[in-house]
Amino acid sequence: MRLLVFSDMHGSLPAARLMADCVSRHDPERIILLGDILYHGPRNPLPEGYDPGAAAALIASFKERILAIKGNCDSEVDESVLGFPFMPLFTWIADGPLRICATHGHHFGPQHLPPLEAGDALVYGHTHVAQAERSPEGIFLCNPGSPSLPKRGTPPTYGLFNDGLFQVLTADGAVYKEVACS
Repeated sequence: MRLLVFSDMHGSLPAARLMADCVSRHDPERIILLGDILYHGPRNPLPEGYDPGAAAALIASFKERILAIKGNCDSEVDESVLGFPFMPLFTWIADGPLRICATHGHHFGPQHLPPLEAGDALVYGHTHVAQAERSPEGIFLCNPGSPSLPKRGTPPTYGLFNDGLFQVLTADGAVYKEVACS
């Protein structure tokens, strides 16, 4: 299964355009949005191209493929404007034998895990820092980073799951990090 994974777009129209380009480039079965879709929040600067209305219209055009998790900056207004529901806290996705737990990351993350077992993947955002690795406990930690407000000197990124391989890709499609989740 091919899953396109975005997190922490924070109302950036260029990030929404990147998502649309990635849908054309990768043709995913599902688009997983890990939260903080439209609002930048009081602790973040305005991202480049901040235009939540235009970003919402573009993102909503893919609503039949989107599975969204509510982030700490998302609100009921965002949900109504986008036209698709947000899952609270986390949700499970099955990719063959791989169990993927998708969450925003402000409640659950590598330091506070949801109910996972060795061999499961935790896909989370919130930190704006890409990650693709296996923990000592055998849990795959997958963070797509942020296409609009990356932190700690990381480039703008997004994620792609393709048949158990999680890749963090830069805006131009170059592999930044990856982990085989098997």
